[in-house]
Amino acid sequence: MFSVRLAGMDTQPIALTAAERVELERRMRSRTGRAHDALVARVLLLLADGFVYREIAERLTCSQPFISKWKQRFLEAGLAGLYVRHAGRPIEVLTPRMEARILDWTRKKPTDGSTHWSTRRLAKKLGVPHMRVARVWEKNGIQPHRRERYMASNDPDFGSRAADILGLYLHPPQHAAAFCVVEKTAIQALDRKDPIRQPSPGRAERHGFEYFRHGSLSLFAALNTKTGMVFGKTAERHTSQALVAFLADLLTHVPAKREVHIICDNLSAHKTKRVEEFLAAHPHVHLHFTLAYSSWLKHVELWFSKIERDLIHRGVFTSTNDLARRIMRYIRRYNNDPRPIKWKYNNPAQRIRVA
Repeated sequence: MFSVRLAGMDTQPIALTAAERVELERRMRSRTGRAHDALVARVLLLLADGFVYREIAERLTCSQPFISKWKQRFLEAGLAGLYVRHAGRPIEVLTPRMEARILDWTRKKPTDGSTHWSTRRLAKKLGVPHMRVARVWEKNGIQPHRRERYMASNDPDFGSRAADILGLYLHPPQHAAAFCVVEKTAIQALDRKDPIRQPSPGRAERHGFEYFRHGSLSLFAALNTKTGMVFGKTAERHTSQALVAFLADLLTHVPAKREVHIICDNLSAHKTKRVEEFLAAHPHVHLHFTLAYSSWLKHVELWFSKIERDLIHRGVFTSTNDLARRIMRYIRRYNNDPRPIKWKYNNPAQRIRVA
């Protein structure tokens, strides 16, 4: 019965007024309107031009019931009937209670064994759209996929010892030299088996995965906290004897009898009998030991990260001698234009706390 009714209406064109035709043509050509409105307008214009349902369906890739529905609505109400009557989904408002529930579950461990929530996992757990979870996280600045590290010292004398080192950085003695001394151990002299492919447009530098290991060495470095200059020396092994030799060489670059303050960590090589004998022979040299889990108090670590990025990480070295030579050349060129580290620690009295 339905197909017979369509066949009867198929031969009945519709009549359009001039104003209706102009409006339908405007909808059909609109680049900002809805695609559905443009399709309906095209259907009605073709009907007005005498095309039958079958021809319109083939030309516009739509069904004949679709053509019949919109033709009937136009005949009943004109242009006012050309709107979608489906009310759609009701608008769901994010209530404070739902937001609090999402935030509460975000702080809990996932129940599926994973280490952190994703928007889709949490949305499935709570039965809400995943974009709602994403908006709540963005609003509150939560990023469960990210992780940061922190260090807390358990030293009961953390406040006084940290303040001692901070004083050397922020208010150094007027007629004294302050150095931050740290060792970078086990620097490997790696030589690549395959040639390095230089970068090109759209492609990064490429290294082969196979390499030759020619050994390793240690780097002793002393950063002058006032001028930013670095005094460095390489050694085959990291021992207290090598440290004492390095400190003796360092004193040759300081005016005689000037007070020298050296900031270093609590490595066992810094507290041996050889080091104690060296300090006894040089009473104007004072060691200041940092605390456990406080590498942020060592300025030279920032310089180590620089030489790691600039030279060591992507360097190709044929031997340990080649590695030592290129490290010392890097230090000499760096000292041609040294830059002091602009380091600030606001109000240590309020921020230093014992864990």
